[in-house]
Amino acid sequence: MTEKETLKKWLEESDNIVFFGGAGVSTESKIPDFRSTDGLYNQQYAYPPETILSHTFYLRKTEEFYRFYRNKMLFPDAQPNRAHLALARLERMGKLRAVITQNIDGLHQKAGSREVLELHGSVLRNFCTQCKKSYGLDAILGSEGVPGCDCGGVIKPDVVLYEEGLDQDILEKAVSYISQADVLIIGGTSLTVYPAAGLLNYYRGNRLVLINKSVTPMDSRADLVISGPIGEILGEAVEGIPNGL
Repeated sequence: MTEKETLKKWLEESDNIVFFGGAGVSTESKIPDFRSTDGLYNQQYAYPPETILSHTFYLRKTEEFYRFYRNKMLFPDAQPNRAHLALARLERMGKLRAVITQNIDGLHQKAGSREVLELHGSVLRNFCTQCKKSYGLDAILGSEGVPGCDCGGVIKPDVVLYEEGLDQDILEKAVSYISQADVLIIGGTSLTVYPAAGLLNYYRGNRLVLINKSVTPMDSRADLVISGPIGEILGEAVEGIPNGL
């Protein structure tokens, strides 16, 4: 039995699947990741991206933060790819319990997934740091310089910057889903960003699937490793399940 056939079999047999994904899930939707050859970390700026996307930089050089953020972090026209759609189908079939994502693009919800835990927040949600009024993405896209609220405060994206902590409620929910999962699928992530990568230590099952284009530190712990484009691999597996279309 090939790796892809094994994946399809495990998906068919389980109704307690959890997916944990990173930037590689969205690269097939033309959203660049941070660490690949053509990712943000390998482009030239006055400051490294991880510096610009830090809480300290946001406070000290707010206008420069927003210039980079608008140019390099927002993709309003991006559409869900085959991986997003396959996961939404699995949920509709009653097989997938939750998607846990490090991405901030909202594409899982756009594809139809309902139970999505966004570890790093979402570019689609923004709020005034003063009065806490909520704003959509247009408030950032349609502004120049530092986006301002009607009250005079600054509008900040609801994304977790470097130096900021993750939402504890979301973390606890993610731990709960992972610790109870029958099948845990990890896709499109280098598994080098903590504390997110540490969540995998809570998995207690014996059907840990890793789908990634490159090797990860967790490959040796996985029960099934499939190398390749996640959209193609997940898409084929889910579409091959009866009622999976």
